[in-house]
Amino acid sequence: MTNAMSYKGYTASMVFDPEDKIIVGRVLDIDDIIAFHGESVAEFEACFHAAIDEYIAASRALGSEPERPASGRLMLRIAPDVHAAALEAAARSGTSLNKWAEKALGRSARKTAVRSPARGAG
Repeated sequence: MTNAMSYKGYTASMVFDPEDKIIVGRVLDIDDIIAFHGESVAEFEACFHAAIDEYIAASRALGSEPERPASGRLMLRIAPDVHAAALEAAARSGTSLNKWAEKALGRSARKTAVRSPARGAG
């Protein structure tokens, strides 16, 4: 059973709070914090939709685009020599180009995050 719900590309966790007898939700995979709750699944869903619609409207009213969860798909245009070198490196490591690139991008992203913690900088 998946305890999640999706709306407009956003996914929210669903956790039952037995003490307050409510379903608590939080939008996943973005840095901004969006939390809400409902006493039933129908109310939870309505509150989730309202929270997302309000988040999108507030972001745009402030002159910025709302943060979107990453899809996990990335299309790159790179120089042919870089592509060839990446293919060779992936083959040497015994992995696919996708897995090799995922590791390389992950290492680089973590190094950058340590040096520059401000989101959206640069």
